[in-house]
Amino acid sequence: MARVDIQRLSKYFPPPVKGGDPVTAIGDITLEVEGNVFVSIVGPSGCGKSTLLNILSGVETPTSGTVSVTENGRPARLGYVFQDARLLPWRTVMDNMLYVRDDEGEEKATRYLEMVGLSHTHDMFPGQLSGGMQQRVGIARAFSVEPDLLLMDEPFSHLDAITARSLRDHLQELWTVTRKTVLFVTHDVVEAVQLSDRIIVLAPGGRIFDDIRVDLPHPRRAADPKVATQQAEILGRFEEM
Repeated sequence: MARVDIQRLSKYFPPPVKGGDPVTAIGDITLEVEGNVFVSIVGPSGCGKSTLLNILSGVETPTSGTVSVTENGRPARLGYVFQDARLLPWRTVMDNMLYVRDDEGEEKATRYLEMVGLSHTHDMFPGQLSGGMQQRVGIARAFSVEPDLLLMDEPFSHLDAITARSLRDHLQELWTVTRKTVLFVTHDVVEAVQLSDRIIVLAPGGRIFDDIRVDLPHPRRAADPKVATQQAEILGRFEEM
């Protein structure tokens, strides 16, 4: 199981105008995540959610502080699911899956495509799939590398509400089987409550405002009154931000 250890992490970007102040994306965050947990990071736009994932993945470097992502003392293997599927349009679904192949690539790819209900798309091209199906391929591909830590950056934000709800159900089923450590960025509190064991609320300025445990049993449905109740409680906390 992966361990994420963030200590006194800050990230500043250059001033948007000459002579202005630097932009604080993340402000002095300390956070630990460990085990087979699904953790969502929520907060208003510009509070540093995606920047945090980019630092964890190595895309961005911190201004100060330390970040460690390990698995049993070694560097953890990462998977990443983006806001869009990022499939290569000239490759078939299977070829896109095998783009991150290992020695058991095709066997694993087939297994994970089956788990998201897309085994029949093996020889199809991305342009022949709906947006929701493409994103399911992207999720299956990320799981197929069997990462220690899976980073997911608002993977359903570009989809319609009905498709997003279906994909949340698929993701719950997949996570229940694999039990990977997941850090999931979203602006949707319902989505966070439905999926997560723990919700980290970021405030403007990139600081941690709240750290909330979600003890509801899986699988969860968005229409469940208990999900709606917890959503209301979290939204109420936003009013105190």
